[in-house]
Amino acid sequence: MIIRDVEYDKIFMGSINYGTDLLEELENICVEKGIQLGHIEALGAVQKACIGYYDQKSREYGYNTLENPHEILTLSGNVSIKDEKPMVHAHIVLADGKGRACGGHLAAGTVVFACEFLIYSFKGKVLKRGFDEKTDLSLWK
Repeated sequence: MIIRDVEYDKIFMGSINYGTDLLEELENICVEKGIQLGHIEALGAVQKACIGYYDQKSREYGYNTLENPHEILTLSGNVSIKDEKPMVHAHIVLADGKGRACGGHLAAGTVVFACEFLIYSFKGKVLKRGFDEKTDLSLWK
């Protein structure tokens, strides 16, 4: 178990540009603002999405691409350090035009229609990701 005491440092609030990659832009914001430890929330809509799931048996990520527009019902994630740079780990829940929801791990290839975000930056000992042999995942160490 890993537990860290953290304190709020700053809160960043803004919007992400139309047509950009959602995950890439969130990580770019963290690099630009020097955020190494934080929490992310967002809502809005995407033109298309790529969401992942981790198959615990095969120990591989699978991805579903949603080619149609979807609303972002919620996006929640964290910021930590992997390979010496900020990494966003986020999950997203989306709904189609009929209100059917789906979700999973936010992956590259999710294209923004409109997106508003909050990033809570924390002060405290940074969490770094490293390989975990039991899961084959990059987890906090």
